[in-house]
Amino acid sequence: MDAKGNPENLVEMFERSVKRFANNKLFGVKNAAGEYEWITYKEVGKRVDDLRAGLAAEGLKKGDTIGLIANNRVEWALAAYATYSLGARFVPMYEAELTSTWEYIIKDSGIKALFVSKPEIVEKVNTFRERTRALEKIFLIEGEGPGTIADLEAKGRENPVPSVQPESPDEIAVLIYTSGTTGEPKGVLLSHGNLTSNVVDASSCIDVSDKDRSLAILPWAHSFGQTADLNGFILIGGSIALVGSVDTIVEDLEKAQPTFLIAVPRIFNRVYDGLWEKMNEEGGLPRKLFVMGVEAARQKRELAEQGKSSFMVNLKFGLADALVFKKIRAKFGGKIRGAVTGSAMMNPEIAHFFSDIGIPTYDCYGLTETSPAATMNQPGMHKIGTVGAAIPNCRIEIDTSVVEPGAEDGEIIVYGPMVMKGYWNKPEDTAAVMTPDGGFRTGDRGRLDEDGFLLITGRIKEQFKLLNGKYVFPASIEEDIKLIPLVANAMIYGEGKDYNVCLVVPDFAVCAKECGKTLDPAAMVADKELCKMIEDRIVETLKGSYGNYEIPKKFIFLAEDFTVDNGMLTQTLKLKRRAVVDTFGEEIQGAYK
Repeated sequence: MDAKGNPENLVEMFERSVKRFANNKLFGVKNAAGEYEWITYKEVGKRVDDLRAGLAAEGLKKGDTIGLIANNRVEWALAAYATYSLGARFVPMYEAELTSTWEYIIKDSGIKALFVSKPEIVEKVNTFRERTRALEKIFLIEGEGPGTIADLEAKGRENPVPSVQPESPDEIAVLIYTSGTTGEPKGVLLSHGNLTSNVVDASSCIDVSDKDRSLAILPWAHSFGQTADLNGFILIGGSIALVGSVDTIVEDLEKAQPTFLIAVPRIFNRVYDGLWEKMNEEGGLPRKLFVMGVEAARQKRELAEQGKSSFMVNLKFGLADALVFKKIRAKFGGKIRGAVTGSAMMNPEIAHFFSDIGIPTYDCYGLTETSPAATMNQPGMHKIGTVGAAIPNCRIEIDTSVVEPGAEDGEIIVYGPMVMKGYWNKPEDTAAVMTPDGGFRTGDRGRLDEDGFLLITGRIKEQFKLLNGKYVFPASIEEDIKLIPLVANAMIYGEGKDYNVCLVVPDFAVCAKECGKTLDPAAMVADKELCKMIEDRIVETLKGSYGNYEIPKKFIFLAEDFTVDNGMLTQTLKLKRRAVVDTFGEEIQGAYK
C-alpha cells in the first residue's frame, strides 16, 4: 500500500476488495434460462484461494509463467488472480485466434502451464505441443475430472497455501501480446505497479462506487478491458455482468442494467445508425418527434453553454425525452450514467447525441504499453472531439522533431508509472520506443490544446505521402467512411501515388434495403449502379472535412469483409494494412492504370 493508502500490486488490490466487499455481487453469469445469476466477492475469493493452492500442488511456483486461452468468464478472473497470488506471470490469449499465434506466444513467453476453455482448443494446442518444450501442463476449464480446473480447485481445498505478495511493485504481473498490425506480436511486460497505478488513477477520474455495475463487452485479454473493466470494477467493489455473446449484447444490456460501460465507439455507432434507419423507415409522426427531439437537445446544450435557457426548447426536449429518449436509455438497461470509450475516437455528432439524451461517452486514449490509460475525458473536464487530458500522475509531451517541418502536431510521448517495463525478449524494440528519461514513444500523432486536452491527428507508422508531397492519415478518413450506413468497412491506400484509392466492403443488408434488390455479395459488388451510389455517398461525406487530395478518386468494392479469421483485422479490430495490400495488391495496382 502506498502513502495514500492505494494498493501497489494486484494481489493486495484483490484481497482488499474481497475483504471490504465480501457480500457484494461480483460476477453475473447467464443461466440456461437466460437470466443472470450472481456470485459474491467472498465466493470468488475462496475459489481463487483454492485454485492457487491447486496450482501449487501441481508444482507451479513463483516466477513461473501461466497462460490462458479463453473468452471472458468467471474462470478467466480466477486463473488471473490465482496466478498473481502465486507470484507467477499471467499470459492471456484470445479464443478466436490463429493457431500459429497461440504457438508463437506460448513458445516466446515460456508458458509452463496453460488454461484452455474447451476440448477443441486442447486438440489444436496438441498439434504444436512438441515444439513448445516449456509447456508441461494443460488444464481444461469446462468439464470435471483429472486435468480440469474443477479438479485443481478440489485439490487446493485439501491443501491450502497462503498468497504470495510481490516483493516490489516492479515485479511483472502480465505479458500482453500486442495485436501485431505489422510484424510478429510483441509481449508487453506490465508490472503490478503499472497496472494498479493505472487503475487507481483512471478510476479517480470517473465517479463510480461499489454500487456500480458494468457489462463486460470488451475482452479481458486486451489491456483496455482488463484494466478498465475487470480490475477497475474489482478495485471499487462494483459488479460485472458477462455478456452471453456478441449477438446478445442488446438483450444483456436490458437484463444486466449496467450503470457504467467500458466500450468502443462501434457499439454506439451501430445504435445511432439503427435509430435513424428505424425512424426513416417509420416516417410520419415518430420520425418528426425524433428529429424535433434531436434538434431541441442540440439547442438546449448550446444555450446551456451560453448560460441561457428556453421554455419552448425545454418543452420540446421534455416531450421527446419522455416519448423517445427514455426508450433508448431503456435499451441500455435504464440505469446507465455514461461510458468510457476507447480504441478509436467517437464521432462528435454521435457523441453529442448520446450526451444530450443522458448517456455521456468519455473518450480516452492509451496503448497496451501504457497499461493502457494515459488521457481521459471525465465529468467536469469533457471536450468532445478530444481524448481528454492526462490522468493523474501522467505527463504527455509532443515531439515535433519527427514529423514534417512546420507541423503543429507531433509524436505523442507518455510519461508516468503506467509505462511498461519493456518488450519481452526484444531489447532493440524496447530501446526504439523508450526515451532516455523513461517516456514511451507511442507512434501516434497528436497535439495538446490550450487546456491540455489531447487531439489525435494520425498514426505515424500508418501515414503516407502522395506523389505531390502531401501527407495522408488514412485512419480518420476510414472512420468517417464507415459511419455511412451503406459501408461496413473501408481502407485508404495511396503511398507514393498520384491519388488515393478506397477499398470498400458494403453493408450488404443495408444496401439490399436501399436499392430494393436481394443479391448475394458478389453480385452486389458487381452492380455498377449500386457501387456508383456508394461512391457518391462517400465523396459527399468527405467533402468539407478533407482536402481534395485526401478524397479517394477510385474505388475497389470487395465481397468479403476484413476479419480476424482471414487475418486482415487484429483482435481489437484494427486493420492489418500490409495483409490487406498483400491480398488485394493486384486490384489496387489496377486502379492506377
